[in-house]
Parts: sequence; C-alpha cells; structure tokens
Amino acid sequence: MQIGVYSEVGRLKAVMLHRPGRELERLAPDYLENMLFEDIPWVEKMSREHQEFAQILTETGCTVYYIEDLLLETLSQAPAPAEHLIEQTLRLCGLQDTMESHAIRDHLLSLGSRRLAETIITGLEKREIEFEPGRRPLGHYIRDDSPFYIPPLANLYFTRDPAVVIGNTLSINVMQTKARSRESALLGFLADYHPMLAAHTQVHRFQPHAGHTIEGGDVLVLTEHAVAVGCSARTSPGAIEQLAARLFEDGFSEVLAVRIPSARAYMHLDTVLTMVDRDAFTVFAGVEDEITVYRVTPGLTAEPISSLGEALANALGLDSVRLIRNADGDALSAAREQWNDSTNTLAVAPGKVITYNRNVNSNRELRNNGLEVIEIEGSELVRGRGGPRCMSMPLLREA
Repeated sequence: MQIGVYSEVGRLKAVMLHRPGRELERLAPDYLENMLFEDIPWVEKMSREHQEFAQILTETGCTVYYIEDLLLETLSQAPAPAEHLIEQTLRLCGLQDTMESHAIRDHLLSLGSRRLAETIITGLEKREIEFEPGRRPLGHYIRDDSPFYIPPLANLYFTRDPAVVIGNTLSINVMQTKARSRESALLGFLADYHPMLAAHTQVHRFQPHAGHTIEGGDVLVLTEHAVAVGCSARTSPGAIEQLAARLFEDGFSEVLAVRIPSARAYMHLDTVLTMVDRDAFTVFAGVEDEITVYRVTPGLTAEPISSLGEALANALGLDSVRLIRNADGDALSAAREQWNDSTNTLAVAPGKVITYNRNVNSNRELRNNGLEVIEIEGSELVRGRGGPRCMSMPLLREA
C-alpha cells in the first residue's frame, strides 16, 4: 500500500473508506447526542448511497480500501494483534480491573477473527455477556445507564478525521469527543499490525495531553511545502503548533492556521472551505468574513494575513485564487446547503469533484465556474453531518 499526499486536488489514486453498517442500527433517540447524530438514518438506504460513492471512486481509477477489511486481515494473522486490540478497547472504554472486565475480555477472546472485528466496530451490548445467576456486577446495572459495554463506532464512516496522510506520513490524530476516540486507536492499530501498512508507512502519533486535539477534517494539504489547518471546535491551537513543528522537520515550510467559528455547524475547516481546482476553493459565504488566517513558520512564530484569498494564493505560489461561494452567496440558500455539506467536496482530479446532489444551487455555481461535478445521493449519509470529503481518507494522490 503506497501512501503519499501532497495536494488536495491531484488525481486520487487510493483511499480508505468504511461501509456504514450495523453500528448505525444501534443508534437510538436517547443516545443520539452522545454519538454525535441529530437524527436516525435509514441504514439500508445509507449503505446503498455509500456503495454508489465507492463505485464512483473506483470508476475514476481510485483503489478503495475498507477499514473493516483491513481489520479482519490483521486479526486473522495471529493471536497477538487480537489480544492487543482487546486490551486497548477495554482501556478506552474504562473497562479495566473490574469484575465485569474479566468476563468481557474472556468473551472477546472467544470470538473468531470475523466476529471480533465486527464487535470492535458495532459495539458490545450488556445483554451479550452472561453472568452466573446472582453474580451480576454493579456496573452491569448502572454503568452510565448505557446498554453498551463497548459503544458502537457510529461515526466511523467519516474516515477523514481519525488519521490523515500528509506527505508520506500517516498522522494518527487525537479526537475531541469521547464517542470517536477509539477510531484513532483503531487506525493506529492497523498502522502497527497490518502488513501493508506496518512495513512501509511512516507514522506520527499525536500525544493526548493538555487538552490538545486535532481531527483530519481540519487538515488541507495544499502543496508539498504548505498545509492549512483549521482552528475549530475540534482542533486546538496547541495541536496545530505540534503538527507544524513535525511538518517543518519533514520539509514543509509553511502552515496556515485558519480560525473558524467554534460551532457545531462549522465543526471542521472542510465544512466551510475545500479546494476544488489548482487555483480554486469553494467557501461558505456566511462565514467568510469571520475567518482569520495566520501564517506559522519554522520557529513556530505566527503572523496574521489580511485575507483568506491572499493567504491561500501565497501558499500556492499564485497571484490569486478563485473563491467560489456556495449557492452564489445567496444567504438563505447558502446556509441551508452548507448545513447539507455543499462545501464539503472531494476532488478526484483537478477541477473534478464529488458532491451531494441535494445541493442544487451550489453545484450549479461550481459548474458555472468550469468544474466537473459528479453528484451522489446523500439524503441518509448527510444525517451524520458530513459530505464526500468527510467520508474519505486519501492515501495516495498524484502531484
């Protein structure tokens, strides 16, 4: 498995996805907020929509790898990786040194590779663990009033966030929410043990200290020299500095810190700004005036840049860039379509992007600016608050 990403718009050659599945069937109204959903999706239709997305990627010449397939291949090797993953999962779920943790560990160890891989993603309900009559532990009854020992990874189909390839390095992120923390650990596990990744991949791991978090939706790889990182509700200034220091060691010369409002509607930079061509970005007009940009250079010194367009043009080595406002800047239409991820586009080649078909006005504006727009159905996929870029982790792009 080759990895290498030095661009947002170079032809996409390999990508990592996750098929939405049974983990989403375990969403219930009482747990939507904790699992970062606003509504319950129709999983069967969501799965068909995702399959269409993957098929289009394949048709463009992109190789698709699935997290669940890589996990099964890894667990099928030998007992050691499985035992490591089980211990890691128990620790992240707070299931250590309790009466119930021993029963859960024994149960997981008894599963075959396929069942274990499925359980890690879809979760483990309390009712799946049997205790002898009269010997149920306290935690079985009152553990967070949750039906789960291991919660489902309901957001895993947004593969952009737990890890990101920058240059030739796989960067394992620290997620801001507890509901998604195990996703980063899962990607780190694959990087350590899957033969295609472990043997050939340089890995950087963020250290979860001092409250610093960073997620892949905030990272835009502009060129082989420059990276833009959103300072958002999910990515902290301290994490940006840590990333910048490592990028400078790897040969990058500039990091743009792009501060956006800290709000659920704009959880990542790529919910308001994505690159669609060598000289063009689509941007949510409703937040453009609230964005501030800082150039971070070696030594971790920062200086403000007067405008977003100027900062991006300088980073790309261009005289100017085109900022394409979603829905042509119409306030109501732009806000409605931004909520449905109109600016969360995935470039599969320069000037060729995948979008949701529901964002009619924004897609028209992209075409008016000379872009080739491939539309996919997303009425269920969008319920998790993410678009085509969120659902994909590029592994390899052409320059």
